[in-house]
Amino acid sequence: MEAVEGAGRWRALALLGAAELLAMSLWFSASAVAPALRAEWQLSESQTSWLTLAVQLGFVAGTLLSALSNLPDIISTRRLFAVAAIAGASVNACFGLFAHSFGFGVALRFLTGMCLAGVYPPGMKIMATWFRRGRGTALGVLVGALTLGKASPYLVNAVGSADWRANVLFVSALATIGGLVALVFVGDGPHATAAAKFDAQQVTRVFRNRGVRLANFGYFGHMWELYAMWTWAPVMIRASLAANGEPPSLAEAASFLVIGAGAIGCVAAGLLADRVGRTVVTSAAMTLSGACCLVVGFLFGAHPALLLAVAAIWGASVVADSAQFSACVTELGDPRYMGTALTVQTCCGFLLTTVSIQLIPLLVNAVGWRYAFAALAPGPALGVLSMLALRRLPESLKIAHGKR
Repeated sequence: MEAVEGAGRWRALALLGAAELLAMSLWFSASAVAPALRAEWQLSESQTSWLTLAVQLGFVAGTLLSALSNLPDIISTRRLFAVAAIAGASVNACFGLFAHSFGFGVALRFLTGMCLAGVYPPGMKIMATWFRRGRGTALGVLVGALTLGKASPYLVNAVGSADWRANVLFVSALATIGGLVALVFVGDGPHATAAAKFDAQQVTRVFRNRGVRLANFGYFGHMWELYAMWTWAPVMIRASLAANGEPPSLAEAASFLVIGAGAIGCVAAGLLADRVGRTVVTSAAMTLSGACCLVVGFLFGAHPALLLAVAAIWGASVVADSAQFSACVTELGDPRYMGTALTVQTCCGFLLTTVSIQLIPLLVNAVGWRYAFAALAPGPALGVLSMLALRRLPESLKIAHGKR
């Protein structure tokens, strides 16, 4: 089995990582062009935040339907990934071609999020079928690719067309290619299980398994911080660099680099987690990112190099642990319903992000950028407590072949 696993798993990792990167570029395709949309559609700050919130809520709805129906476990995961990516690209293209108002634009972003529910959790399941040893590293690479994908619209906006619609359409083309790569070149690995039977009770069993439950609580603390950071850090960077007289293109490129730094963090955390333990690495990453929450606001308006250095450390650490929570679920849960467990985890986590995303602009209006991000710090703090509690359980020895 080890020989079979080793034969094609790195090729599968490279291809699936490329597919995830391209498909997940849809996520922030509207957020990246938010300044142009605000001017064209006369949007308020609250309305602008809905360009991201709608994707989050659509993703929650999609993952909820997927989990309740056991969809990633009863049909071909590869085909689900491909169809969802291409459908999401089509909806995003409609946003670029036909959206001329806030209401219609938000509806299309919601549908895009629903489609992406068929990309992210199934992608993790496919990767887990290729890797038993080194699963943390593999999932780290996958989430790193996903992170670069989510950052890519900012790069497209920085170097692409002055017409935001052209940039949105270009991102849709990237996502279509990602779906085709998954469909044509990626298959299930040697650890894949046979298609499972529908079992509605699997949704609740995820929370009755105490090891999976604690891994999920760690993930929820991580998610409280992650998407609020990804959504609002670029806004803060734009405002801070503008106050220093820097050109808008620098802010877009800086936003790409800050979010994209998470790809390095994911790979590094994956390599470490497979060697020193998942609970240790996730706790360290959340401690570092939580510290950045408390510090970064004080650098608003400071020298750009100092702000971007701290923001890049935050960007690398804030998502570094993400794949390891998913790896824990695949190792501690029922392998027959791995896709359902991962989908439930992401569904609940992304639902939580809708609260923290809305909270930050309220705090910015009340206390300014200096203190607003501090409200995210309790998330990683609680996440650390959950992962340390998981470390003390006897079933934690199942994690990373004993490297808990």
